[in-house]
Amino acid sequence: MNAEELKERTKLFAHRCVKLALTLPRSPLGSHVARQLIRCGTSVAANYRASLLAQTKAVFISKISIVIEEADESEFWLEFLMDEQLMERERILPIYKEAHELSSIFITTRKTAQRRTKSSTATQQ
Repeated sequence: MNAEELKERTKLFAHRCVKLALTLPRSPLGSHVARQLIRCGTSVAANYRASLLAQTKAVFISKISIVIEEADESEFWLEFLMDEQLMERERILPIYKEAHELSSIFITTRKTAQRRTKSSTATQQ
């Protein structure tokens, strides 16, 4: 998957999180989880885009680390929704799986970038 496809995939994930959040019950808990899910779900896409503009490998790795944290937090809130049964599990599960896949993709991306940074540094010495 190339950067443009991943940029589109993270944006779609953000839209799906927002749409799901807007259908949550208007209870104190539903509203809280909705805000959290909107914040972290959209942050995945925004920070991934920012990582593509990084001026250095270190900044790229830092931004990708934020993307991982936000994707994992999205996964947490989606799991929490299922635990609390605020919505049918079948509606949440596909987005939950996408959050997990995105986390995995970005963890691999970070490992690759770190490995390349280390080998590039070793070559220069």
